[in-house]
Amino acid sequence: MLYKEKKRRFPVRAGKEDLLAAKMKELGIHEEEIQEKFIRSSGAGGQHINKVATSVFLRHLPTGIEVKCGKARTQGLNRYFARKILLEKIEEKILKKVSAALQEREKIRRQKRKRSKRSQKKLLEIKRIHGRKKELRKEVVDLE
Repeated sequence: MLYKEKKRRFPVRAGKEDLLAAKMKELGIHEEEIQEKFIRSSGAGGQHINKVATSVFLRHLPTGIEVKCGKARTQGLNRYFARKILLEKIEEKILKKVSAALQEREKIRRQKRKRSKRSQKKLLEIKRIHGRKKELRKEVVDLE
């Protein structure tokens, strides 16, 4: 008896593809609802980039969510990554779930946010006090 492996759609491990399929089933998304286009990537890569349409553009028709992915060099991997990103966005929209990536972006935004006048004043005052302490630590030079 010959062992016949199930035909794989993406060049990833079987477990990863099964997880993707399970997630699609869990969210109630069918392949027929996804419109897929292949476009040329941008960036470094020379002749390969200029000749081959490896980037993938997906549109989920019921929600209108669009995703473009040119992360990997091969079209098959980009198809997988694009679906993964699309599922994250749909899950975020449907379940109002804040993704880890969004939380990280918000954290960075808060860190870069301009300080209020009051906190700026307080910070400068602390720096001045520290500077005075350091001045007192200097060696006394005898000028005689």
